Amino acid sequence: MINQRGNAEWNGDIKGSGSITTQSGTVSAPYSVGARFEGQKGTNPEELVGAAHAGCYTMFLTSILTKDGKQVQQIKTESKVTLDTSGEIPKIVKISLTTEGQVAGISQEEFQQYAETAKKNCPISQLLSAVPEMELASATLK
Repeated sequence: MINQRGNAEWNGDIKGSGSITTQSGTVSAPYSVGARFEGQKGTNPEELVGAAHAGCYTMFLTSILTKDGKQVQQIKTESKVTLDTSGEIPKIVKISLTTEGQVAGISQEEFQQYAETAKKNCPISQLLSAVPEMELASATLK
């Protein structure tokens, strides 16, 4: 079993700010309400979820392609996390994955199948399964 840690520290009331760090120390970023809801500089939980999801998905897709003997040259993925703030409680309502791969010797249809399998099965996708809508917006083979 592997345990990884993320940490957050907040200073002040809701108009305050804080920092988010990772166990490895490679991520150390400021965050605030302004960064989350008003486009100010800094990170926010949804952005970090998107980055974690894109990373996990890309690694999982690469893994299943490699296990099947495919020659992966590059895969790039964006995970767009949509936060609906119209209600009393903000909710993540949609996650949209867009992935692009350079994989030798497979068709677009095969790449699409692998991409769908990765969307369904990567650990972060499984974690986020409570999100009402998760789509693979596009999977393009270059």
